[in-house]
Amino acid sequence: MARTRILLIHNRPVLAPNHPEAASEAEILETAETALAQLRDAGFTVEKLAIDRDPLTLLRSIRRRRPEAVFNLFEGTGEDGSSEAMMASLLENADLAFTGSPAFALSLARDKFRCKRLFQGAGLATPNFTVLSSPALPAIALRRPLIVKPALQDASIGLDHNSVVTNRAELVSKARSLLKSYGPPVLVEEFIDGKEFEVSIVERGGRRLLAVGEVRFTNELRWRIVTYSAKWRPGSRDDLATPVSHPAVVSASVRRRLYALALAAFDLLGCRDYARADIRLGRDEKPMLLEMNPNPSYHPSAGFVKSLTSMGLTHSQCTVGLLEAALARRNASR
Repeated sequence: MARTRILLIHNRPVLAPNHPEAASEAEILETAETALAQLRDAGFTVEKLAIDRDPLTLLRSIRRRRPEAVFNLFEGTGEDGSSEAMMASLLENADLAFTGSPAFALSLARDKFRCKRLFQGAGLATPNFTVLSSPALPAIALRRPLIVKPALQDASIGLDHNSVVTNRAELVSKARSLLKSYGPPVLVEEFIDGKEFEVSIVERGGRRLLAVGEVRFTNELRWRIVTYSAKWRPGSRDDLATPVSHPAVVSASVRRRLYALALAAFDLLGCRDYARADIRLGRDEKPMLLEMNPNPSYHPSAGFVKSLTSMGLTHSQCTVGLLEAALARRNASR
């Protein structure tokens, strides 16, 4: 029997189909349909709303539908990823309970270089780094090789095998390319050529469930990194060369250190409900935090969703649990 009124929101793809980054935002359509079906099967009355550039669409829908909670799958538009946090802020200002992290955490996590400064200040191990804001590159006192990334993007946007550089000429070329495509700032950090892990966290019933998967790089790759192609072009060479195994086979000691680092970053950034930490093992198997993602892909094929089995959860159970947590927050605030 239908019960609580829920609004499920997601970003409407706005990039042209031939845009090089269109795949990274188109996936949300299938994700939203899956979550919609899961919530309806659980007995909730759910309406789905796709939002593009205009936040008024959300505000009008809230006034008209008066939902009791929002299942938030909005990832930002392909043209403006910062709108991810803006939508969460609108939900907060409307005093609506919603799933996932608050606006502050979403905004902060997207700013990679400020996050890394926070990590360093909190004593969380992360690769040494610097930030570039113009094509006039200063001397950089970091250990090579280096990896060069857009500092305000996610989903591996801007990452390819030219992102790892071994000399100044390569650094200049890649930095200038990113500045032209995405604007400043550009993050430059020491490349940790070790094992890479995805640590997933789900808050459920007052507990925190964790699972770790390992990216299994093959020898076919020029550099052991997860490129844009690896994430968003199924069947590509990079995709086939970067399978993720769940659960990762690691020692109890390494697992404890991975979990401790991920949880510390989760708390530091103010994440809520669920998130994923990307971590590499450096020298002496020391975990090094690359970044924290408070809004990882919720698609059925995503690594985060695959990790749920290791936590003893199905995708549907996680979906319903996230909504129930939002409703509990709503009831507690009344």
